[in-house]
Amino acid sequence: MTEIKKRNVAVAIILSIVTCGIYAIYWQVCLVNDVNKVKEDESAKSGIVVFLLSIVTCSIYWLYWVFKTGECIDSAKTANGTPTLSRGLVYLLLSIFGLGIVAIAILQSDLNSLAAENYDDFEM
Repeated sequence: MTEIKKRNVAVAIILSIVTCGIYAIYWQVCLVNDVNKVKEDESAKSGIVVFLLSIVTCSIYWLYWVFKTGECIDSAKTANGTPTLSRGLVYLLLSIFGLGIVAIAILQSDLNSLAAENYDDFEM
C-alpha cells in the first residue's frame, strides 16, 4: 500500500465550515484518492470522477461509493487483525440523514488509523 496522507479531522471540518464547503469538496476528492491507495486498484475512479458522478446523479453515486468504501475499510482492517464494524452501513446512514460531514470525518479517522497500522513511521 502506498502512503496515505494524514489529515487532521478537526481542522478539515473547521476549514469546510469556514470556506462554505469548498474545502469539503477538496477533502472528499482526497479521501477517494486515499481509499484507492488502500484498495490498490489501478482501475478505480479518481476523486474528481467520483465527485462529478455524484453531482450528475444528485449524490446517489456518492451514497453508493460511501457504502462500498466502508466495506473496503472493513476488509482492510480485517486483514490487519483489527475488529470491524459495518462501516459501510454507518457511512451510508449518516450520509442519507444529512450528516455527510460526520461520515467523512469518521472515514478520515479510519484511514488515519489504517495508515498508522501499516506504517511504523506514520506520525499521528
